[in-house]
Amino acid sequence: MKKWIVSISAIALIAVMTACGAKPEAAPAPSGQSAPASGGAGQQVKLVATNYQFDQKEYKVKKGEDVTFTLENKAGLHGVAINGLNVELKGDKLSATVKPDKAGTYDIICSIPCGSGHISMKSKLIVE
Repeated sequence: MKKWIVSISAIALIAVMTACGAKPEAAPAPSGQSAPASGGAGQQVKLVATNYQFDQKEYKVKKGEDVTFTLENKAGLHGVAINGLNVELKGDKLSATVKPDKAGTYDIICSIPCGSGHISMKSKLIVE
């Protein structure tokens, strides 16, 4: 019995530590980074995640305008949380639209444990 518990624990630990090497099942999100969409329909921010980093250290958007955030997992399996804006992208939900009404800097973090570099997988959202 003890042998089975140790084996299952080891398998679970290996699965968590290798999550960054997993292939995402969802299709990539539409492109665009901090650029206004055509027709003034809002801003599009594409967050591209690879092993332990996002494609940009910071993203900038305008206060009071709709912003659609999309997540593309280029390498590994990641999620995104933007603290203070109620944005959570992971699993089947890889896109969300919000209207930031307060200027400031918000933390963007990986919300899925993805291995040894997970704790440092961060970026910033600057709302101007």
